[in-house]
Amino acid sequence: MTQALIEFRDVHKSFGASHILRGTNLKIPKGEITTIIGKSGTGKSVFFKHVIGLLTPDSGDIICDGKPMSAMTRAELWDWRGKFSYMFQNMALFDSMTIFENVALPLEQGTNLPKEEIRKRAHERLRQLDLEGIDHKYPSELSGGMQKRVAMARALVTNPEIILFDEPTTGLDPIRKNAVHSMISEYQSKFGFTVMMISHEIPDVFLITQQLAMLDQGEIIFQGPPENIQNTEDPMIHEFITGLQSPQDELTGMDTVTQGKQHYNQAMEKMKEGQKAFSIVVLTLEGMEEINAELGHVQGQTILKNFSCDVKPYLREGDSCSRHGLNQLMVVLHNAGEDDSRRFCFGLAQKLKAESILNGISEAVQTLNVSAGFAEAPMDAGIDEVLASAESREATFLEFSIK
Repeated sequence: MTQALIEFRDVHKSFGASHILRGTNLKIPKGEITTIIGKSGTGKSVFFKHVIGLLTPDSGDIICDGKPMSAMTRAELWDWRGKFSYMFQNMALFDSMTIFENVALPLEQGTNLPKEEIRKRAHERLRQLDLEGIDHKYPSELSGGMQKRVAMARALVTNPEIILFDEPTTGLDPIRKNAVHSMISEYQSKFGFTVMMISHEIPDVFLITQQLAMLDQGEIIFQGPPENIQNTEDPMIHEFITGLQSPQDELTGMDTVTQGKQHYNQAMEKMKEGQKAFSIVVLTLEGMEEINAELGHVQGQTILKNFSCDVKPYLREGDSCSRHGLNQLMVVLHNAGEDDSRRFCFGLAQKLKAESILNGISEAVQTLNVSAGFAEAPMDAGIDEVLASAESREATFLEFSIK
């Protein structure tokens, strides 16, 4: 089990007659993404303020990297707060300051580093997030996607161990919302920081988070991986999750992750009833990190959207296609064995065209690479087992270029 960086143990907090946290228990794994979900007004912001020590519990303990916060000296508490960074909903960039000044600000205000060291660190973060050469510009001169990356550079410039994201995609359209999720996932993997995020974006957030925690009436009523909450039998949790889910994946126009699993289960039931075998195909748009670096996350998600739209016409009648990962689709092929799956993939390789998927986005990308893994579903096999088979090196695996 991953080490817990932060642990809430029976934490209570009241403001007058209002009891906000009512025995909250939660472990935040180190180096992973934990997303807090729940209805408005259930105490998520109060929870965040306890994490960084801006509020103290009325009772209970908060264990920070093995030490109770209540036992910390003032210097230790200050050091703990220094491990955090925060990325606001609206990015909170200062329009009167240049990009360099915005990124360097946390170091200017929170450290005693020499100016040259501050300049070096700020430039390094800008370089790592592919923002070189814009030091002198102002936020109003940048696209929304670049502003998000500047905000991320500022959040990372202090080398934080933990970054808090409070509703980072509020008000964004599907492409930009998925671009932010892609950016958070990519840089968390790259830099290894721990993420705590408040979000209502279900099921989109399932694609990037390792742990979900649902806060309701001041208590954590669910904690675990996204796939577990999708299978919950708790009627209140199920109602909340389904109430927020869109009828289809907003970015790709395909079915959602949850619907994809439902299609798999339905196909398995039909096979048990004596109908023919079925297979799954996993289509992966490769090189997304390089595409994001070259064109930005917004354009990267636009390419994924176009790719999904171009796959859809070649689905067979009765088959289903759903979002599977940040850059993946899962196709359930009914009445299909491995040979049928192979023919389906080769057909796509011949029919899909890069110029249609890129649609004039950029001449910087000349070739798109797609991996196609497929596997026939054995009787009574769970979806995870068949997915692993389709994606494994041992399974038949195709790579084709769309030119």
